[in-house]
Amino acid sequence: MPDQLSALYRESLEGGYDCVDRVVCNAYFSMGQTGGGFRIWWRELYGSDEDLDNNHLMRMAGRFSRRLRAWAEANDVPVEYCAPKVRKHEIAEEQLSAAAEEQLPAAKVKPGLFLILVSKAPKLVRLVPKQPWPYVNHYSFHIWDLEWGHITIKISGHPPFGAQVILNGHEYVAAQAQKAGLEFTKRENCFTAASHGSELTKIADTLSEKETAGRLRQLWERWIYSTCLCFALDLDEQKKSTFQYQYSVFQVEYSLWFRSGRQMDEIFQALIDRTRAPLDLDRIKTIFGDKKRPHSDKRKKNPTRWGVVVETPTYDLTVFKLHYGKMTLKIYTKGEHVLRAEVIVHNTSAYRWGRSLPCFGEIVTRLRGILERFLNAVGCLDACLGSDETLEKLPLPTQVGKTKVGGIDFNKPRMRQVAEAVQALSAAPTGFTASELAEKVRAMSGGGEVESAYGPRRAAYDLKKLRGKGMVRKIGNSRRYEAEPAGLRAITALVVLREKVIRPLLAASQRPEPQIKANHPTRVDQHYEHLRLGMRDLFTALGIAA
Repeated sequence: MPDQLSALYRESLEGGYDCVDRVVCNAYFSMGQTGGGFRIWWRELYGSDEDLDNNHLMRMAGRFSRRLRAWAEANDVPVEYCAPKVRKHEIAEEQLSAAAEEQLPAAKVKPGLFLILVSKAPKLVRLVPKQPWPYVNHYSFHIWDLEWGHITIKISGHPPFGAQVILNGHEYVAAQAQKAGLEFTKRENCFTAASHGSELTKIADTLSEKETAGRLRQLWERWIYSTCLCFALDLDEQKKSTFQYQYSVFQVEYSLWFRSGRQMDEIFQALIDRTRAPLDLDRIKTIFGDKKRPHSDKRKKNPTRWGVVVETPTYDLTVFKLHYGKMTLKIYTKGEHVLRAEVIVHNTSAYRWGRSLPCFGEIVTRLRGILERFLNAVGCLDACLGSDETLEKLPLPTQVGKTKVGGIDFNKPRMRQVAEAVQALSAAPTGFTASELAEKVRAMSGGGEVESAYGPRRAAYDLKKLRGKGMVRKIGNSRRYEAEPAGLRAITALVVLREKVIRPLLAASQRPEPQIKANHPTRVDQHYEHLRLGMRDLFTALGIAA
């Protein structure tokens, strides 16, 4: 997937790939989602609905638990009860590692159910009108599939037996790469090295095809009926009551490999320093020495999701993260040589993409495009550029369609604030509207008298001027806009030159020596000092020095 960021650092890249990562799908019985449909299903199962009451529903949940325990004891499958906030996936990974160590190196883990974890979670229970939903037992079936690796099916023991199916695309790619005889190194859910990167990319690309939806349905139906639901309804009861699950979706990631760990860290830290202010980021945290990323923030009063943990450092995990509604874009380091970028959709219902399983390929394609635009924005902000031609043409009027619009004057505070707002919104997954731009300008202006009256109409006119200069474009026939890569680089260059070069140098040249010197000056501080001395001598020679 070509993008501005990887093109910028192509000499430092060893390879890269894009791959579907964690996928979470809801499995639901559509007839059981309404009271009337649930009653019809009960009649099909038992012949009448005379026994449809809370007692019989609780008995069905109890039968589910008893059957499961009896089968697990007879087949030596461990059943463990988990406390709240326990990461059950890690328990399953430990179980898999222990099973692999007990077997011969050439042997493989046997396919099938190998662990059952029980925990409580809120769930809508039929005929139990409680608000909020009561906490009931949920059973996490951890299964090893020869084609897809480790998958998890989490199901409620109460009818209509809602379930979640969780899998990882990297497990599928690893299994297929092993079949193809490819050598690779995998760390958790990320490939850190591969003998044939192009072949690995081809395997990963198959997850974006339309046929993947059919393969996913085959996978889930291979296990969910005969391994999970059978403890509540045996196969004859499932057929008699026409019980059948429907599925709806979730996530994609994009990873980069760097040749040198030191070089990767330097590049990433510099990228954060240069793009943090333009993107208006407030959630960049470094976690020292933590082997795992925190699942949730235990400090309830702290609204941020990430915390800072200081221990004996094993490595640094730096997270560069942006939140946009139900979507998160982030870049972070993975080990010593991998820089990883990913987009996460927390709830696909917030977007008009469709949620059913046949829409899986389209969702992945959309997420890939969003991630590419995000990396383009970050790459343009990281390496901005301008030209004499750009400076000369900015004040000149242009024409957009049949409308003649004025030029751009970055010496005016309003236009500078608009440029900074466009920078901050450049990484928005779905672009931005004139109203969102106006709101961003007001938020960044600090509530000045002029800026407080800045509304969508003024924003639309300023956007038209930016469109005339080729810095912003409309997205299709919609009323949403996005920054052009070349235009974003020009905007960033103009803002950086004025705010980070010209103003500081003019202010510093008026003082013979700085009042306070930094104890540990950075490379930027040293460059500023050299420029300040040079500018002072230049102003003296020109006769304009203070």
